Amino acid sequence: MLKYINTITEIFMDTKDAINLLKRGTIDLVSEAELEKKLTGGKRLRIKLGCDPTSADLHFGHSVVLTKLRAFQELGHTAVLVIGDFTAAIGDPSGRDSTRPVLQREVICKNAETYMTQAFKVLDSAKTEVRFNSEWLDPFITNKEILGMLSKVTVSQVLERDDFKTRIKAGRPITLLEIMYSLFQGQDSVALRADVELGGTDQIFNLLVGRQLQKNSGQAPQVVMTVPLLVGTDGVKKMSKSYGNYIGLNDAPDDMYGKIMSVSDEIMLQYYTMLTLEDLDAVKAKHPLQAKKDLAYLLTKR
Repeated sequence: MLKYINTITEIFMDTKDAINLLKRGTIDLVSEAELEKKLTGGKRLRIKLGCDPTSADLHFGHSVVLTKLRAFQELGHTAVLVIGDFTAAIGDPSGRDSTRPVLQREVICKNAETYMTQAFKVLDSAKTEVRFNSEWLDPFITNKEILGMLSKVTVSQVLERDDFKTRIKAGRPITLLEIMYSLFQGQDSVALRADVELGGTDQIFNLLVGRQLQKNSGQAPQVVMTVPLLVGTDGVKKMSKSYGNYIGLNDAPDDMYGKIMSVSDEIMLQYYTMLTLEDLDAVKAKHPLQAKKDLAYLLTKR
């Protein structure tokens, strides 16, 4: 049976253990059978995570999917971090009830620099391939291939999205660029020949479009994995700067440590599950206060 070495816990893992580690905290997995087949295929997989640098700062909520990507790195696979400098100018409509404001390329590039600095607090930079999707999308939009891409997805499929349905019902506009966003994100997967793509639960439609475009291009479709929203320090609402319940990746160490120590024991276990690769049985065996101190130290020292 295929074995892996997990450098975090320093134990050998068989395929089942590896899949259990990768599944931890996930919401959608399309599909587990495909993931197992890829993991046992004897090649280093390309694990894609796309992020549009629409703001300058990241918080722990953003690092949930980064932690999942790090888990793949620990199993020896290649992390491909896609900086959406092209798609950020459009704005991802996922989960939005209105159109995002258009960002200038200079702002996007500046945000991208801070994104990478913060992302590498979680990821191993030496094992990460960073790509900017303007590399293939800038020339793509002037190429006749775009007509082929547009023929692969129907308007009715796009309008099935819950966020678009909500906006249509409320009489709020949807731009053609927003409709095309998922196609551009899917084309990223084709250009990179992604084996697996990670994202938040609000990204499921976009990720599945990537699978479809890969099939249409003669590639093996990527496995899709989504992770949930992280609860904030108040234990009630999703982590967000607007709610004031966030822990920033660039927070001062003392502030970060104090915020982690302030969360409830229940939320602490969620943070262990979604923000670390620690053995959860070992965590549960500790006194809650000691476990929380260990979590605060682990996350602050990154």
